[in-house]
Amino acid sequence: MARTIGTAYLVEAVRTPVGRRGGGLSGIHSADLGAHVLRELVTRADVDPSAVDDVVFGCVDTIGSQAGDIARTAWLAAGLPEEVPGVTVDRQCGSSQQAVHFAAQAVLSGTADLVVAGGVQNMSALPISSAMTAGHGYGFPDPFSGSAGWVARYGDQPIDQIRSAEMIAEKWGISRADMEEFSVESHVRALRARAEGRFDREIAPIAGVTQDEGPREPNWDKIRSLPPVREGGRVTAAVSSQISDGAAALLVASEEAVREHGLTPRARVVHLSVRGADPVWMLTAPIPATAHALGKAGLALDDIDLVEINEAFASVVLAWQKETGADLAKVNVNGGGIALGHPLGATGARLMTTLLHELERTGGRYGLQTMCEGGGQANVTIVERLG
Repeated sequence: MARTIGTAYLVEAVRTPVGRRGGGLSGIHSADLGAHVLRELVTRADVDPSAVDDVVFGCVDTIGSQAGDIARTAWLAAGLPEEVPGVTVDRQCGSSQQAVHFAAQAVLSGTADLVVAGGVQNMSALPISSAMTAGHGYGFPDPFSGSAGWVARYGDQPIDQIRSAEMIAEKWGISRADMEEFSVESHVRALRARAEGRFDREIAPIAGVTQDEGPREPNWDKIRSLPPVREGGRVTAAVSSQISDGAAALLVASEEAVREHGLTPRARVVHLSVRGADPVWMLTAPIPATAHALGKAGLALDDIDLVEINEAFASVVLAWQKETGADLAKVNVNGGGIALGHPLGATGARLMTTLLHELERTGGRYGLQTMCEGGGQANVTIVERLG
């Protein structure tokens, strides 16, 4: 039986389609991407926006159009009440999953009753690591090598996600062919989900874009002909998540808010945690984080009906599967980041939105979400569908 932590409800969840790099969402200001899902969330929940206690948004590379507290900017760009504040969170790829955690923790603590959580990223406008490279002109080549304490602890070895993905593939004996098969299956699942309309309820079309732009019919000849990112390596573009644009938002409510505003809870939060692992390996933390979360929640992986784990790279998910023994038939059933894309700061909320809707579609009870994050971290969220 699952242990309980109090009551924080998921009331509504919505996202934009995920746009491809240079695609239909690329020209939209990040604040306007975020504003779109915020307006849609408030409308769908049929709640007075002035009752919202806070807006917590995830975003990575918060410079340029994503600077200046994008949570606040997006809320105001949506035309929503000025008295509602906003705060932006950066836990790298897990930023908007952490936003959900902060929202739920505020509700569970009794200091808030109605909190919006979500995230936004326009990677077409601001390429990955834009914030890290912004310091070059000030004499800081990257955020690691300039730190005496960091170098003393970890040496001056490169901190690089491609290197990590390669190290994981080697350690867990994952071949290029294994990763390519997994990646093709991600596209097959995403194409099927899109064709069957599984995403329709969760997507709020924008700028004429009504569907995720990433999924495509696998071309085995092209996949096998791609050169590895690193000479002699196994990781190629085909087995990596796509650079993408998008936004997503959820409404988290207390029991009191549910009663006061006549809301209908769709799920409750069962467990929230985040764990760290070796930052040089960077992408392995979902393995210990999953074990920790299940133990704290009093659940086994067999109790979980659906899993969403971010497909940063195929090797990350395959290593996690080898360690946990997870049934891949229950994992990323509608495809993942390799097919659907990975708009960094929005992905955590996108995964939770998809997980909630898929639990409702299938009648599953428990869903688990996790993802690897920069610095060697991983959030885990477990929810229980209601109704």
